[in-house]
Amino acid sequence: MDLTTIDHLLTTTRSVRLRLDLKKPVEPEIIQRCIEIAIQAPTASNNQRWHFVIVSDPQKRAGVGALYRRSYMIYQEANREQDAVYRSRPDDPFAVQMLRMRKSALYLAEHMGDVPVLVIPCQEGRVENAGAQSQASFYGSILPATWSFMLALRARGLGSAWTTLHLRYEKEVANILGIPDTVTQAALLPVAYYTGEDFVPAKRLPIAERLHWDSW
Repeated sequence: MDLTTIDHLLTTTRSVRLRLDLKKPVEPEIIQRCIEIAIQAPTASNNQRWHFVIVSDPQKRAGVGALYRRSYMIYQEANREQDAVYRSRPDDPFAVQMLRMRKSALYLAEHMGDVPVLVIPCQEGRVENAGAQSQASFYGSILPATWSFMLALRARGLGSAWTTLHLRYEKEVANILGIPDTVTQAALLPVAYYTGEDFVPAKRLPIAERLHWDSW
């Protein structure tokens, strides 16, 4: 394997918000191919209970986008005080990064319904009353597949962002798209070609602060 190319893919698959091309159509065959790749991901007990709802209809995208925007405004209000703290620390790289992220997240909330394709990865079943082991196993199937989908998109020049705020209105979204009550929505991914040339690795906390050998 070409490790340089693979490492570049893995370290530059960003959450794309500001740089999503809202005007350029996304070919259905690309979405289908990326999902074919995604479902090669590991799945708990080989259950393969994943589903991917592709939303390209303008009216349905607008409906889902409106619910996402409403949820984001609640989230923004809940974080207002923390954002004020970030703004008071212009010399703190983490604070600056967080404010930049908030700005791009607001842009996405305002334009979610304009993104050419929305993808909602789902899993058969519900786990609201399940224990930690059952929940980990449940999400351990759909989440790896969703990440593989994002990587496959990135390799083809498309961007996406892992979002979950629409889940505040999961039932309303299900009603728009006809998703059964017995199915769990895991995320909402806006998908589009991205503008600009490339992405760079994100600034992360030092690995030494997060790595534990043999004990915590």
